[in-house]
Amino acid sequence: MVQKLQAAEAHWHILYTKPRFEKKVYSRLTEAGIDCYLPLHKTIKQWSDRRKWVEEPLFRSYLFVHTDMKNYYTILNTQGAVKFIHFGGEVATIRAKKIEEIKLLLSNFSDVEIVDMQDIAPADEVRVVAGPLQGMTGKAMQYKGKQVLAVEIEHIGQSMVVQLPLKYLEKV
Repeated sequence: MVQKLQAAEAHWHILYTKPRFEKKVYSRLTEAGIDCYLPLHKTIKQWSDRRKWVEEPLFRSYLFVHTDMKNYYTILNTQGAVKFIHFGGEVATIRAKKIEEIKLLLSNFSDVEIVDMQDIAPADEVRVVAGPLQGMTGKAMQYKGKQVLAVEIEHIGQSMVVQLPLKYLEKV
């Protein structure tokens, strides 16, 4: 969904950051009182002398900002921010429902994976009919030998993938 930024209306937008600057930009924006969301997931990192659980951004170089036109340039002037994602010459918006779906997936599954959309074959559109994700829609597919639900994140070409029992899904 692409809309022109309206001065009085706040929408969720996708902000592209410098590599490895997601947490810094998020911190600076929240300190400035700007509503934003940085999805994080825990992963184990291996160094030569130790292993450690760390929280990393789920979508590298992206964070979601809820804003209107009056904060547009303040956000872009934040150190580490690069640009808002645009389509057709206009700032792209992401539905609030999609932000809620990301939060719901992360709060209910510790093994969420991110997959580039080009790596996913066309699949059946399904609705979740049971469990914590009830009502959510996505695509049922095989991924790494498992039946998974893929939820596409518009405008960044990536999907969140979680494993769900087939009995929880119905074709749309």
